[in-house]
Amino acid sequence: MKGIVIQFRRSRHRIHERHYLLDLGLKTRDEAKKMAGKIVEWKSPAGKIIKGKISDAHGNKGIVRAIFETGLPGQAMTNEVEVK
Repeated sequence: MKGIVIQFRRSRHRIHERHYLLDLGLKTRDEAKKMAGKIVEWKSPAGKIIKGKISDAHGNKGIVRAIFETGLPGQAMTNEVEVK
């Protein structure tokens, strides 16, 4: 399954550097909650793979939160990730 990196997880004063919001094409919060625990991989143009894990749903429209082992670079925004 493929998804898109939307944004950092953020609040008014803080950005969580390793937390990202992903759009996997899901429609409801219940569908997103079922994805929790799955592994996510982002592949850089140079071939480096950064792995993460889906932690939970974010909001009511099928967006999920993922925590990566290291922060993704800025060029990862709007790029594809693969869900294993």
